[in-house]
Amino acid sequence: MKNKKINLLRLLGFVLAAGTLLIASNCGGTTSSSEGADKSAKLTYVNWAEGVAYTHVAEVVLRDKMGYDVEITSADVGPAYTAVAQGSHDAYMECWPNLHQDYLSKFEGDLVSLGNVYEGTATGLAVPTYVTIDTLEELKGNEDKFNGVITGIDAGAGMMKKTENELIPAYDLDIELLASSGPAMTAALKDAVENKEWIVVTTWKPHWMWGRWDLKFLEQSEENMIWKEGDIEIIGRVGLEEEKPELAQFLKNFYFTDPQLAALMLQIEESEEDVSVEAEKWVADNPEIVASWIPESAM
Repeated sequence: MKNKKINLLRLLGFVLAAGTLLIASNCGGTTSSSEGADKSAKLTYVNWAEGVAYTHVAEVVLRDKMGYDVEITSADVGPAYTAVAQGSHDAYMECWPNLHQDYLSKFEGDLVSLGNVYEGTATGLAVPTYVTIDTLEELKGNEDKFNGVITGIDAGAGMMKKTENELIPAYDLDIELLASSGPAMTAALKDAVENKEWIVVTTWKPHWMWGRWDLKFLEQSEENMIWKEGDIEIIGRVGLEEEKPELAQFLKNFYFTDPQLAALMLQIEESEEDVSVEAEKWVADNPEIVASWIPESAM
């Protein structure tokens, strides 16, 4: 009888121990799952002033405030969309829907919108205010004063395609669209302004150039409205929201007002420090804005 009691106690102890191990295993599994969550972010952007500025801010917040391993890559528009659509990158940081419909149509089904990062864009051709024309129609007949060229940005940009395929034919201009890059365009604009030369450039808002020089958009005619106001979206790869929900939520929360983005861009442009250093300063100086972006799960 005594041996039976001992065996029963041993059996009870075994059951309790097994239960404890099972509970610990389940709890440990939950912890492991959380600890094993993919805390990486691969973001791509184009070398345009606003995207450069806020993508570097996103990198700092993800890395320093949320513990992510972050990789940001500059690319032309087409390769940036391709990288996200094919899944090698998590998100493209600067989709202009009213200019990028060809890419959005091409990769339909492989991309998801993560919402606007900025609202109220403007695009078009601009000249310094000392240039004595005010409309696109007045470009005709004055092409030689601009050395026969419109100074543009990278060839794959939506505004370049609209200028080449729509604006130049619509206004019957005898002028060449010169592809370059965002920085090359602003360098050419800087030289022209310093020498009071005539120059016409493809440009947009938001951009720091509007705070640096006195510029004006050339007005469109009612018959040929090429440019419209719009927004800037962040575009993610399919599956991002399921595989990296915290990252996806951060990118959905990530948003700049016009004054916030204008101040950030001008801070970066006027500094001799690297853009990443200025991004770190901006994050440190704007804790309330940063906190509004970070998902509760990361706090």
